[in-house]
Amino acid sequence: MRRVEELERAIQELSPDDFARIVQHVHVLEQERWDASSDKADFPAQEASDCRDQGRLVDWPDPE
Repeated sequence: MRRVEELERAIQELSPDDFARIVQHVHVLEQERWDASSDKADFPAQEASDCRDQGRLVDWPDPE
């Protein structure tokens, strides 16, 4: 646990830009681990990402 505590302290001392970089990096690692542990989640996650990138995501239920 000492290592985790050292990391927590170091993170608190980061500049806002460096903190944002760390957050993004941890998010990517988390997604990679999730994908590796759940083959069933790969396709829906990729499909949702593709839809988002193509601007095809819509609110549900449709507000109209």
